[in-house]
This record gives sequence, structure tokens and C-alpha cells, in this order.
Amino acid sequence: MTQDNVEAFLTEYGENNPETKVLISTTEGDIEIQLYKDTPLHRANFIYLVKQKYFDNTFFYRVVQDFIIQAGNSDNVDTQKKRSEIGWDYLLPSEVKKGKIHQYGTVSGAKQYRKNPNKLSYPFEFFIFVGPIQKTTHLNGDYTVFGKVTKGMNVAVKISKLPADKGEWPLANVYILSATVTD
Repeated sequence: MTQDNVEAFLTEYGENNPETKVLISTTEGDIEIQLYKDTPLHRANFIYLVKQKYFDNTFFYRVVQDFIIQAGNSDNVDTQKKRSEIGWDYLLPSEVKKGKIHQYGTVSGAKQYRKNPNKLSYPFEFFIFVGPIQKTTHLNGDYTVFGKVTKGMNVAVKISKLPADKGEWPLANVYILSATVTD
């Protein structure tokens, strides 16, 4: 996949793969996610990556208590190989929706914060918001919210409270053992 064909590819993929539910099994427990249909490119990309088993053996690499847990990254050689096979060279167009704000349990696309006027999301990384709504003002309207946790927020909160270094990387890796489309 490339920047030139990402929209066409994901539009067609999304039409042929309408699923909206994913189970993420981690070393800390399970998290169930409902993906939103009104963010079709982000939904299709997430389903595509899950079906390609991209997230398997990646980890939550950023944990901030009462704020977010971020996942999808890994220095594992197999993960890098998967990225190469899928296509390194694409970002997801913004699907920010007016009125759709970050709140407890929302799932959003991670992105480069600066020098990104089009608010393009990284295709391989996502975060779950675990904090109070008062901590979302700088996120709203800037990051695409494309789903919500329907079960397992206790697991997400537990992950957010793990000890981390100054760069917010957990001292012990929290692995995504598998991600599975459930419906």
C-alpha cells in the first residue's frame, strides 16, 4: 500500500470487509473494541491489519496514567517485516468528525503532532484514552476517533498504571498476544 493508492485500496477493502468488532488479547488481559462505521478508512485499515496479524506480538509502548495507552509498535524483526510487506509508505487521511470527542475508552489514530497540518494518522499505531474528559481538549479535532472499548477498560487502566521510564515506555513490555476480528 502507498500514499497514492491508500484511499482506493481501503475503500474497496472496507466494502468487502464490513466487520466492526476486534478482540485484543494482551499479557494483562483482553480488550474488546467496537470500530465506528463513520470513519471508514481507519476502520478498514484496522480490520486489514488485524487480519494480516500485524498487531500480534507488538506491544503497548507508551503508557500514561489517567491519559492514554498507545500500541502497535515493536522492534521485533517479524513486525518490521510485516510493515514492509503491507507497505511502509502511507498515512491515513484525517477522518476527524465535528462533535466526536475523546472520552474514556475511545480508540484513536496516533499521528505526528507537529508539522502535520492535514492531521494524517499513522496506520500501524493507535491509542486508547483512559483519562477524564478534561484531559482531552488538545486531542479533540486533531486526532481521528475511530472506535471505543466495549469491554476490558479495567485492563486498559491497569496497563496505564504500569511503571514507565521518562519517555513513558513501560519498564516491562505489555504485549498484544493476538488481535482477532470477532464480528
